[in-house]
Amino acid sequence: MATQIAADSPLVIGSHRFSNRLIVGTGKYSSYEVMQQALDISGTECITVAVRRERLIDAAGKNLLDYVDTNRYTILPNTAGCFTADDAIRVARLGREILSQMGNPGADWVKLEVLGDKKTLLPDPIATLEATEKLVAEGFQVLVYTSDDPVVARRLKEAGATSVMPAGSPIGSGQGVLNPNAIRICLEYLKDGDPDYPVIVDAGVGTASDVTVAMELGVDGVLLNTGIAHAKDPLRMARAMQLACQSGRLAHLSGRIPKKLYATASSPTEGTITGR
Repeated sequence: MATQIAADSPLVIGSHRFSNRLIVGTGKYSSYEVMQQALDISGTECITVAVRRERLIDAAGKNLLDYVDTNRYTILPNTAGCFTADDAIRVARLGREILSQMGNPGADWVKLEVLGDKKTLLPDPIATLEATEKLVAEGFQVLVYTSDDPVVARRLKEAGATSVMPAGSPIGSGQGVLNPNAIRICLEYLKDGDPDYPVIVDAGVGTASDVTVAMELGVDGVLLNTGIAHAKDPLRMARAMQLACQSGRLAHLSGRIPKKLYATASSPTEGTITGR
C-alpha cells in the first residue's frame, strides 16, 4: 500500500476556505473560451474579476460572467485600474452590488488595488491605506495589493486588511519574486503572533518556477493572471502553475536542508568497503 502524505490545511481568507492555493485572474486571455479552459486546468477555486462595467463585456459583446461557473468558483472582485481611493471604493461597492444580485459568496470581499501611476502600476501606499480603512469600516473583507515594503504591509494589517498581498514584481512584468528577503520580512511582520494570517504574493509571476519560489518562502498562496493568459500555450501553463504551487507548498512544509559552503557526503565514510 502506498505511503500517504499528511493532508495540508486549507487556505483560509476571512470567511472563505479553499483547498487550492492558486488564485487566478480572468483578464488578458485571447478569448473567454480559452480563459474558461485555463481556469479549469489550473484547479483554482477562486478567481478574480475586474468589476468596472467596461471590462465585463468584450468587443464581441460576450459577457465574461457567462463563462464562469459560479457554483464552482468563488469570485474575488478587484478594483483594477483605480488610481484614487475614492474610485477604488466606488468600484468595490459596485462589485458588491453585482455579486449580491448573483447570489455569489464573494460579495462580501474585495481585492483592493489603488495604483500610483500608469507606467509602473505600483500601488499608491497612502491612497491604499485610506481605501483599506474606509472599506473595512463598511464591512468589506479587504485583500490588499501592496508593494513588498514590510512597514507598509504591517500598517495595512493594522488597518484591518483581511489579507496583505505583496507584489513579487510589477504587474504583468513576469520578473518573478525580485526581492525574496523583503517577502520574508513581510511574512515575519504579518505573522508575528498570528501565524494563520494569510499572506499572498500578487503580481509579477511569469512561469512555474516563480510560483514555486514564492510558495517556498512560506506565503499562503499566489495570485496570478498574465503568466497564464499571455503564455504561448495558456492551457499547458495553467497546469504548470497548479503543479508549481503544490510543489512549492510541499517543499515549504517539508523544510529544506541548510545551505553550506562545502560539500557533505551523502553516504557514510566509515565502515565502507576499501577494495580488499
